[in-house]
Amino acid sequence: MSSTISYLNDSQNQPTNTLDSIALGILGSPQKGWIDIKTTKLSRLDFLDRLTTSKAPGATVTLIPGETYYFFLKILSKKLNLSFDKLLTAYNKQKYKLDGNILADTYNIPKGMTESRVIYFLMNHTEERYKKLSQKIFKHYNKPNWYRYVAMASVIQKESASAAEMPIVSSVIHNRLKKGMKLQMDGTLNYGKYSHTRVTARMIDTDTTSYNTYKHSGIPKHPVSAVGFEAIKAAIKPASTDYLYFVKIKNQKKHKFSKTHKQHNNMIQKNKK
Repeated sequence: MSSTISYLNDSQNQPTNTLDSIALGILGSPQKGWIDIKTTKLSRLDFLDRLTTSKAPGATVTLIPGETYYFFLKILSKKLNLSFDKLLTAYNKQKYKLDGNILADTYNIPKGMTESRVIYFLMNHTEERYKKLSQKIFKHYNKPNWYRYVAMASVIQKESASAAEMPIVSSVIHNRLKKGMKLQMDGTLNYGKYSHTRVTARMIDTDTTSYNTYKHSGIPKHPVSAVGFEAIKAAIKPASTDYLYFVKIKNQKKHKFSKTHKQHNNMIQKNKK
């Protein structure tokens, strides 16, 4: 209560006194975050009452697992009537990695925030959730190491047809890395503004970023997209398999996994037929 009174005095040019503090104590605790008091002219007591009862008008926005920050900022811009360019500038100033800084989740974002504040709100929420999960799994939080798992999880997120497949796709990634094989996965090229672009031979040939797992070994230096907790868990704890390859089964939302290149090629031929 005292911090609210001090803030009104110091930052909002609203002189207050002891009676205001007592009134707030009787009315209840002020609401957290941004609130809408719905009018600009109120009696002193009504104003204090609105501080404790008003709710923040907000917009519900969902970041789908596997979607990139670029398209999510487009959604935020429309939902909150904010500038996409300013959101992008704020994102680039506050980001830790190119992507994966915002957890795939549903957010209720208070309206009235600036672009910079919205990005801070989302990234702060994500950081807290990342810390909590890391503490639960590892008993500590090492940010660089955690984001390596997020980067791997983003590949799993892009490549898996379902949550059930994620540990198996993860096992393929781990197995290929152990053998020094390139991942050679199309989904890693669906980063940033290319999230919905069909990966072509020309893209594979011309893209020079670490996202091109046909040219570069290991997982990309940055997450490809936003991820959910299922993908992170799969990255940390893959299934125990000998699989090195997988291909999407034609007209089905699942993959066929193979241990050898011959088995993999046979499945590709079956798909063509």
